[in-house]
Amino acid sequence: MSYNLLKGKRGIITGALDENSIAWKVAEKAHEHGATFVLTNAPIAMRMGEIKKLAEKTNSEIIPADATNVDELTNLFIKSQEVLGGKIDFVLHSIGMSVNIRKNIPYAELNYDYFTKGIDVSAFSLHKMLSVAKKLDAISEWGSVVALTYMAAQRTYPFYTDMADIKAMLESIARSFGYHYGLDKKVRINTVSQSPTKTTAGSGVKGFGDFYDYADKISPLGNASAESCADFCIAMFSDLTRMVTMQNIYHDGGYSSTGVSVDVMEKLGKL
Repeated sequence: MSYNLLKGKRGIITGALDENSIAWKVAEKAHEHGATFVLTNAPIAMRMGEIKKLAEKTNSEIIPADATNVDELTNLFIKSQEVLGGKIDFVLHSIGMSVNIRKNIPYAELNYDYFTKGIDVSAFSLHKMLSVAKKLDAISEWGSVVALTYMAAQRTYPFYTDMADIKAMLESIARSFGYHYGLDKKVRINTVSQSPTKTTAGSGVKGFGDFYDYADKISPLGNASAESCADFCIAMFSDLTRMVTMQNIYHDGGYSSTGVSVDVMEKLGKL
């Protein structure tokens, strides 16, 4: 159901790879709620995904950009304003990549070149985007920036290896930049810590299936879906949350506040 929460708002949505990705769902929901926006991703990711299909569905233009490249990000924000006809009201940062995870390298044996690449792609990219936007004065006052994260930034999940450290940095950047951008332009910056979600990226993590089931049993509401995460992002982009900034908000069915569930204890008792 659409309440036109984003009617008249302009945005940039990063990271939409295929219909399983959270960014894809956010784009669909933003379109339903009356927003206009551009889609962006790294050229290599665009070749692997189906972003053109999403662009057609949402009447959006695609502007390729490597989120680690300041020049390309500058072009992204300049062209986005030209295409959309004004300043940007919301930005979704949905960018994450770990070469160490892809290559099944354990945490204690990390390849540091891969680690540095992961930091640049998944965390520094948020700082670079915000820095470029601030210099260009590209985001409207009371605009909203949301970055997707995961609770491994606070708790240890062995299979999440270097991405846990990277997400911790991402959340710190959101808080730190949130202060400066909020003070100067009233722009709000938050991170959304989502449940394990069956996306292309998430499913690539070793042991993901078992952990997904475990988290679902722990959470009193069950795991939050990609679609429900998209609904929450829309709320964070809207004027209804205009006084929320510098927060890491858990969207996980209660998992982050649950020590153990009766269901899990019963299953353990049957072993």
